[in-house]
Amino acid sequence: MTAGPLTVTSSPAGDTPALRDEWLELESRSTPPVFLSWQWLGHWLSVYQPRALALRVWEADRLVGLGLVVETDERRHGVLKSRCLRLHQTGHRLLDQIWIEYNGFLAENGKENEVARACLNYLTNEMPEWDEFIIGAVDAEEADKYASITGLHKHVRWEAPCYGVDLDALRHSGEHYLDRLSRNTRYQINRSHRLYEQRGEVRLVRPDTVEEAIAVFDRIGPRHLQRWGNGPDQSGFANPDFVRFHREMIRAQWPDGGVDLVSVMVGDEEIASFYNLLYKQVVYFYLGGMAVDSDNRFKPGLLGHSLCIEDYRHHGFHYYDFMGGDERYKANLGTLHRNLVQIALQRDRFKLKLEDVARRARNRWLGEASTGYER
Repeated sequence: MTAGPLTVTSSPAGDTPALRDEWLELESRSTPPVFLSWQWLGHWLSVYQPRALALRVWEADRLVGLGLVVETDERRHGVLKSRCLRLHQTGHRLLDQIWIEYNGFLAENGKENEVARACLNYLTNEMPEWDEFIIGAVDAEEADKYASITGLHKHVRWEAPCYGVDLDALRHSGEHYLDRLSRNTRYQINRSHRLYEQRGEVRLVRPDTVEEAIAVFDRIGPRHLQRWGNGPDQSGFANPDFVRFHREMIRAQWPDGGVDLVSVMVGDEEIASFYNLLYKQVVYFYLGGMAVDSDNRFKPGLLGHSLCIEDYRHHGFHYYDFMGGDERYKANLGTLHRNLVQIALQRDRFKLKLEDVARRARNRWLGEASTGYER
């Protein structure tokens, strides 16, 4: 029997038991990443309480899709005002620094394309006042589909590769993780391990209580700030809203195994610590803090990740995901598995066309300036 067309309804969202039950029930019939789970989005609604609109996609009386959109105004260049819809983001820079990845609509298995098409058509046809629909960070191929469905201009605001390690394949091969790395990376990790062992036993340690887990997260802060800086859009630890979101997440989800805090110890010294999201036996490396040593032969990050990868492999996890970022260590330790983008799907507005012309001219000028444009 052929299924009927999908219909979409919308209503104000909130951290309500009804929405929670709907989301979890649909989640059980879906295969989402952690960022489309109630584990993440329910916490987002609870902590930040955005004025979100819940889109529900129905096949007859069966719920097959969900999404949360927020309408905000964005001002750019001091003069341009754009009315924006955002998927699973607030539009406020400090609140969105938690940076959702693998974004999209929650959909029943096998209905992902149909749900996306239904939602996008609803937003385009039934909510005509917005100028841009901003989605990030989303799989680059999915972004192309969204642009094709809507017929809108796709402006890429940000892009980055994603690297990871297939723990199932590693386990089935019987190989040690290090054997799959390049000779140089393997040498750096092994040398660092030997040097650290001269100081004391190298081991992974996990907290025993939620208070200890939060303490590990807090200790990451100074090292993360030192590495990334305390300016806007640098380390999230400079942003109280970012810190509040994750401290409350740890408090809520560490007891149920939704997050993992891992310390890499050398004797009594903590040389690295990691904060990971765990969902459906996938490890999402979120952030970490590494000790700085004057001797660059010590590689606490490379060593720490390699030890964690082996540990998660041993405990039956499926994948270790470094997520978005072009940092060299991710490419050295993992395999490219997709590209992420943040896009703005733009309606046919003169102000946006004018901005695009100015942007292209600026980028062309910067490209010429960077090469000196010498003949």
